[in-house]
Amino acid sequence: MSTGSLAGKTALVTGASRNIGRAIALKLAGAGADIVVNTLSDRNAAEGVTREIQALGRKSLVQVADITDREAVSGMVREANAALGPIDILVCNASSRGQVDFLDLDYAAWRRVIDISLDGTFHCAQATLPGMIAKGWGRIITLGGIAWHAGVKRRAHNLTGKSGLTGLTRALAVEFGDRGITANVIAPGAIETARPASAGVSPIRNNMPPVPRTGHVDEIASAALFLAQPEQGYLTGQIIHVNGGAYLGT
Repeated sequence: MSTGSLAGKTALVTGASRNIGRAIALKLAGAGADIVVNTLSDRNAAEGVTREIQALGRKSLVQVADITDREAVSGMVREANAALGPIDILVCNASSRGQVDFLDLDYAAWRRVIDISLDGTFHCAQATLPGMIAKGWGRIITLGGIAWHAGVKRRAHNLTGKSGLTGLTRALAVEFGDRGITANVIAPGAIETARPASAGVSPIRNNMPPVPRTGHVDEIASAALFLAQPEQGYLTGQIIHVNGGAYLGT
């Protein structure tokens, strides 16, 4: 039986088969939480993460589901509730990156990025909030980014999606703060991850911040663990910048 700070909690991490999502899943598991590992399609990678979680002594469940599909999200949460109990911590990490000139940006690519950032978070939050409300406790953590704060060329769809995601997260913080539920955004800077070629170069990779290096996925995971803690019930509606000082705005 785990004695960690998140013992008895269940977390759903979207896009958890690799990179930041994987690191967050493992960090929360290390603190005692059972983990639902969501992936869009890479079951093998997700099962690898599940084995790592189980090696930490926690329960884990793989769920292959497109979070832009409302029925798929509903089914994922039903199965998670049955296997591990109601979700206490929702981490909306799944995203789609792209780099293209605005006038060459086709509507399908625009729609896909925004569907993941906004519709995906909308579906996941609506599916998991009833369980949090019933318990009078919950943590919602979304993954934004530095780009929409600092402004970056050729990423209009990403900036728009992350901007809307921040608005949605703050709306949840306001509406459910009196139910024991917090909602916060983590905005990573340039993080060392495996990036598809279509994602392009990280927007601040060539302009190093005051901390002159790229970040590590574990540094983002540590911020997520901090926000998930039971004692952080008074911290909500905030953007936590983890970027080495690359963005210093308020």
